[in-house]
Amino acid sequence: MYPDQGTNKPACADSCGTLPECAPLAVPYVPFQQTSPKRYEANDALSNGTLFPGLNLPFHLKVDAPNAVSGPLGELQALEFVLLELGLYLDTHQADEEAFALFQQYAALEKAGREKYEAMCGPVTLFATADQKSFSTWINNPWPWDYPEGGKK
Repeated sequence: MYPDQGTNKPACADSCGTLPECAPLAVPYVPFQQTSPKRYEANDALSNGTLFPGLNLPFHLKVDAPNAVSGPLGELQALEFVLLELGLYLDTHQADEEAFALFQQYAALEKAGREKYEAMCGPVTLFATADQKSFSTWINNPWPWDYPEGGKK
């Protein structure tokens, strides 16, 4: 045991695997989601960093990003973000049929949006190159940030 800094008292021992009586305690707050919680629209969810207003905790250094979603790539990112958030929610709320129906709707929107974006700008993921004539479509095409707003160069 090491003595506490500045005193001659022995440090708190924890060799038994139980909480020692001298351990400092904290009371954490963990938000709990109810079934069928309120949801942001896709663009608001992406700029807030969560689909659920009840989990939107006040971070003091948060950059306000109301215009984070703009153009076809931003819209695709917002749809994919909502899908991920709904998927995480459904991990713990499997019986929420409304959320699953919403997940299916957003999955269809994301698929259509990705197909539209890839038709304009080329593959978004490495796996999308499997449908291309050549792998060089992935490697040689300009990257998404190389495109002007709204489509191909």
